[in-house]
Amino acid sequence: MNEFEILIVDDEEAMRESLSAWLVREGYRVTTASSGPNALDSLEKHLSQLVLVDMRMPGMDGLELLREIKTAYPEVMVVMITAYGSIESAIKAMKQGASDYLLKPFDPEQLIVLIEKLAAQRALKDENQRLRRCLSEQEDVWMEDLLGQSSAMRAVFQQIEDIAQSNTPVFITGETGTGKELVARAIHLRSKRLFSPFVAINCGAVTETLLESELFGHERGAFTGATQVRRGRIELADTGTLFLDEVGEISPRMQVTLLRVLEKKTFFRLGGSQEIHSDFRLICATHRDISALIESRAFRRDFYFRINVINIDIPPLRDRIEDIPLLALHFLEKFSREMGKNVEGLSPEAFELLTKYDWPGNVRELKNVMERAVVLCKEPTVKKSLLTFLRPERQLPGEGGLEKDLIRLSDVEASHIKHTLGACGGNVSKCAELLNIDRGTLSRKIKKYRIKK
Repeated sequence: MNEFEILIVDDEEAMRESLSAWLVREGYRVTTASSGPNALDSLEKHLSQLVLVDMRMPGMDGLELLREIKTAYPEVMVVMITAYGSIESAIKAMKQGASDYLLKPFDPEQLIVLIEKLAAQRALKDENQRLRRCLSEQEDVWMEDLLGQSSAMRAVFQQIEDIAQSNTPVFITGETGTGKELVARAIHLRSKRLFSPFVAINCGAVTETLLESELFGHERGAFTGATQVRRGRIELADTGTLFLDEVGEISPRMQVTLLRVLEKKTFFRLGGSQEIHSDFRLICATHRDISALIESRAFRRDFYFRINVINIDIPPLRDRIEDIPLLALHFLEKFSREMGKNVEGLSPEAFELLTKYDWPGNVRELKNVMERAVVLCKEPTVKKSLLTFLRPERQLPGEGGLEKDLIRLSDVEASHIKHTLGACGGNVSKCAELLNIDRGTLSRKIKKYRIKK
């Protein structure tokens, strides 16, 4: 039985019975009313999604009933049924909020097609509203782009809640673009340190020499160009949170220095002789495979154990496709608001395309795609045509028209990985080293291409 419920309003019993019989055979739930007042009584007791209203009825006519329905129940869709000679009245009804109209006599198939179209529109609207409610609830608890309704992300949110109040170091792992800094900020905002600074630095974005100055600060004259005293990030994070992003890029020498700071919570500025104390909570993050770095001696095992007391692993977007509609709608509303545009949602075809794409850039890539869509969109709804530059990774070989005879890069990559892995005797770490990628990335590609070790 179709859950889309329809109310038929017509003063002619034969018309009510025939319409009802057609719709019941198609699986719809149907109730009937012989007049406008009866229809309003019926809606008050049980709200239908769609009302079919005959234009000409004694007493309260169709237009008057339409006005009453749209005033009391603006979400209810109304279709006016009228004779050909009353088409002007039907157009007037459309201007007053009717969803559509049918001209008598009409074919039953014509009615079914119209109802299916309206039911699809209602389903899309209901889903957008559900996502907005979910979005609103999560924005009350979380922040910005850290959203998700999948079991994997609910587990991440629960971890954040469980560990936020402690001072234990946290190690966040995940691919680039998954939102590692957002998780770090969420932990900070739920901790006892929330009124103190959240100090972040990307360790992979600066040279080792500059990183040392950024972390520890320097005294005047410590080196050429040091014309005044500068406080470092560790000092600025006192009573707050220090976030070291891309910690896998830190050199072993710097790791030794930081290990000492973590143990004693004291340090010296560059060129300084006064020991400085800083009470900070440490949160680190990386997209690198730390196990492989330890194996290659690029990362110290003792430093790893010190920073990895609690691990939070953020799943890639392709592994939580149920979160894509929620995130897409969030970014759509965000950019629509910022640009002063009226983009309200995405078509079902657009949603489907988004969920078939593999999102190598994760949430950050989705955010950029939605910004582009809002910039180019000229309608209230983002259509699939604005997203066709996304090539679904799940497309089968042979699909794609003129491209059916071309070899995809993913096929070449899968073949190369399979050959190299075989040459390494199934040793993933050795294979990753030969391919010049980190072990975690290689493991995900092996799983993605279903390569047997």
